[in-house]
Amino acid sequence: MTSSHDAPARPLPGPGAGFRSDVFPDIRRPDAGAVLISEWDAGGPAGQRAVLDGVARAWEETPLPAGFLSRVLFAGTDGRGVLNYAQWTSEAAHREFVRTENTGLSERIAAVLDGVGDVGNSGPGRFRLYRSMLPHGAPREPGCVVRVAFRTTGHEAARGLVDGLLELVGELQRGEGGIASHFHISDEGDRVVNYSEWTDPESHERELGTRLRRRGEVRSFIDGLPGVEPVGFRRFVAPRGLVRV
Repeated sequence: MTSSHDAPARPLPGPGAGFRSDVFPDIRRPDAGAVLISEWDAGGPAGQRAVLDGVARAWEETPLPAGFLSRVLFAGTDGRGVLNYAQWTSEAAHREFVRTENTGLSERIAAVLDGVGDVGNSGPGRFRLYRSMLPHGAPREPGCVVRVAFRTTGHEAARGLVDGLLELVGELQRGEGGIASHFHISDEGDRVVNYSEWTDPESHERELGTRLRRRGEVRSFIDGLPGVEPVGFRRFVAPRGLVRV
């Protein structure tokens, strides 16, 4: 598989130079001070493709400030979900862009979503990367992102979940096909999102039948934590969007 760092960029109508297109973002890039994560439910494959193409095109046509680092959308393997993952240098940089942007970006995105129909939206939520499970050896190129989400009653419960998991299983990603897991905590402390990178969806499916099986050590640990409620996972592939070089 071609590395995302070496993949040829698709021609862009807007920002162009300085960006890679349709690649997985670098979750641990040191200049990322703020992360926005949300999801849409596009209803089916046709709506999913319309959302992916339309929203990505709207961003590509928009002049982007120096504080913008990435905005990548992913297609759910269920044929309807769309994951949004965006990185900015800081929350202030994103808020300033929202306050001063006058190119019609919001209107273009709204038109795309209205054209698809009733697109459920989970956010967006503001997050910060807290801790990661890193790869064994040289990192492989991801082919799948698994979004695992939890509701938590505050920052203490959120940190306890992540710290406890890494103490239980270690700080290196386990599982055949597993690459890395990146735990994000929302600014309010009420959500934890694990952005987990895998070589392919099948590798994650196999892991569910072994170490992550129901009543296994990981699930038993999570189920015993006060203030933590698992809210499921979704698998995503096919990144679509912009990543600043």
